[in-house]
Amino acid sequence: MIEVRGLTKAFGNTQALTDVSASFPAGTVTGLLGLNGAGKTTLLRVIAGLQRIDSGTVTLCGNPIDHCAEPMRMLGVHFDPMAMDPRHSAQRHLSWLAALGDIARGRVDDVLALVGLTELRHRRIAQLSMGARQRLAIASALLAEPRALIFDEPVNGLDVPGIVWLRELLRQLAAEGRTVVVASHLLGEVALTADRLLVMERGRVAAAGSLDEILPAGADPRQHLEALLLRMAAA
Repeated sequence: MIEVRGLTKAFGNTQALTDVSASFPAGTVTGLLGLNGAGKTTLLRVIAGLQRIDSGTVTLCGNPIDHCAEPMRMLGVHFDPMAMDPRHSAQRHLSWLAALGDIARGRVDDVLALVGLTELRHRRIAQLSMGARQRLAIASALLAEPRALIFDEPVNGLDVPGIVWLRELLRQLAAEGRTVVVASHLLGEVALTADRLLVMERGRVAAAGSLDEILPAGADPRQHLEALLLRMAAA
């Protein structure tokens, strides 16, 4: 489980997070929603230890995230697939990560197969399509078989079969007892994949809970979430 309590972060005069508290239970997929600038990516970067906070705490399985031994085995992180070194091959990129985390080399072949990149393993990242880069970024998060995973817009660049594959993968990871947090702007996909939602608005938590708790009985999930975000945009 990931827990955040009282997270506050400002960039100059811009308040990115204000007293954000939330729980992300093990064995579930939590969808993170909000308009651009709502604080989603900042929250994920704080959880990942990539962004310092002004106040608050982040714990993973009851331990402060910055005190975890073997951090790669505790938390898998997916961010911008364009941030990977374009000169490296897919296999070299994962081998480098494996060396950093003292992960068995055989695991590289396993995750390449899992994400469907075995035949492209020697191709330079610069030569990969956006969809293939996205799969490689997902493989990077999965490499150490972590207990919790966070994904920031993992659907971008994937075709329809890729989106279906990712949906099934995320559900399988949760079924294995892992904590899965996914930020996405594809509301219909979030509704199909997530067990729980965390909706952010201007750096604060606007709504949190299971889909049944947030959505009215009988409501179309995609239409309701779209209407919710449109109301936020108009406010």
